[in-house]
Amino acid sequence: MSRVERILLGAAAVATVLAGLTRYLHGVSPILAFGLAALALAGLAWMVSLGTEQVGSRFGAPVTGALQSTVGNLPEFFVVIFALGAHQLVVAQTAILGSILVNALLVLGLVIVAGARSARDGVMRFSPRLPNDTATLLLSSTFIIVLIAITDGSHDPASHHTKTISLVGAGVLLVVYGAWLWRYLRSDAGPAAGVDPPRLSMLVSVVLLVVAGTASAFVSDWFVHGLEPTIHKLHISQAFAGLVIVAIAGNAVENVAGIVLAAKGRSELAIAVVKNSVAQIAAFLFPVLVLVSLLTATTLTFSLAPVYAGALFGAAVLVWQVTGDGEAPVWEGLALVAAYLVLATVAGFEG
Repeated sequence: MSRVERILLGAAAVATVLAGLTRYLHGVSPILAFGLAALALAGLAWMVSLGTEQVGSRFGAPVTGALQSTVGNLPEFFVVIFALGAHQLVVAQTAILGSILVNALLVLGLVIVAGARSARDGVMRFSPRLPNDTATLLLSSTFIIVLIAITDGSHDPASHHTKTISLVGAGVLLVVYGAWLWRYLRSDAGPAAGVDPPRLSMLVSVVLLVVAGTASAFVSDWFVHGLEPTIHKLHISQAFAGLVIVAIAGNAVENVAGIVLAAKGRSELAIAVVKNSVAQIAAFLFPVLVLVSLLTATTLTFSLAPVYAGALFGAAVLVWQVTGDGEAPVWEGLALVAAYLVLATVAGFEG
């Protein structure tokens, strides 16, 4: 590990400790607590980016992307569980939905922009297999969500059994995701070509990923807590808080890791990091949370407002269209970012 990396690692640790202290000490300015939590999130995101790159030096993109997305999605799990325990169903729903849309639109768009700009011909290239697999998993989850939204909107007999339908949907989605993951992880077990030799041992790299990912779960909670006074003062809607603020805070890991990897020309790994996160949230994390919510104060289902079901379906189609051919120029990345900005604007006017 270089001297600069040691300094950054120490700075991330200090920012995390200070963020924790300001969260629980009385009389501390919420703005200061928010600023420290934001710095801590940035530092932890860098730690995950470093750990992912080091693991990727030994294994192919499939294993590395799955590992990074699993660690990086821990904040979403804790945020949703905490929200359900506090009877905040809207925040829980929009937080998990926002995590899907942030990764599928904003983060993927920025990754494509960074990757395309680093390419000699201005086009980011990658294997189309993972994008197409992700599109299938995302559309499978979206199918259930749209179907329930239609039944709820028409008030037909099935609308009275949303909880049962959601539980069945969660179960079958987990089976599909498990079958895909098993095949995906076995597709490439060798080191990625053209990659610098690792600077950190395997044990240190994995510990770095686990510690940073776990810490980011707590720091995300502190970050959101620090934003609460600002949210009330500016009259920000719960939908905007979940779809934008919580989602971006919880996905800071993917934001930095994917963009940094893409800027370095690591297109396959960058796409694997982001796409694995999208697939995992839609077809694994969401179903798991539906099942786990049976143990919380509020039950989570796949029932979403029509506007959000439509946004999810549109995002799935757009992502498939942009990445399905295995290449993307800068303007296609900007198109994904633009779609997210429109969604954020709509969320700002929702209740």
